[in-house]
Amino acid sequence: MSKNNTALIVKCPTCKKAVAWVAEQLFKPFCCERCKLIDLGEWAMEEKRIPGEPLDELIDEFDEAQYH
Repeated sequence: MSKNNTALIVKCPTCKKAVAWVAEQLFKPFCCERCKLIDLGEWAMEEKRIPGEPLDELIDEFDEAQYH
C-alpha cells in the first residue's frame, strides 16, 4: 500500500476491469483466473509478441561472430 493507505488500482490486461494491487488479489494484474488464462493462451498461440528480432536469429549472429 502507498503512504496514504490506498491500494494501487490497475486495469486487468484482458477485460480492463479495475484491480486493486493487494496481497489478497491472487491473480493480479488480472481480475480473475479466467482473464489470466485467456492472456496465457494468447501468448501460447503467438497472438501476442514482444517487438524485436527473434532470439534465434540473434544467437546465430553471435555464434558466427564468435567462431569465424
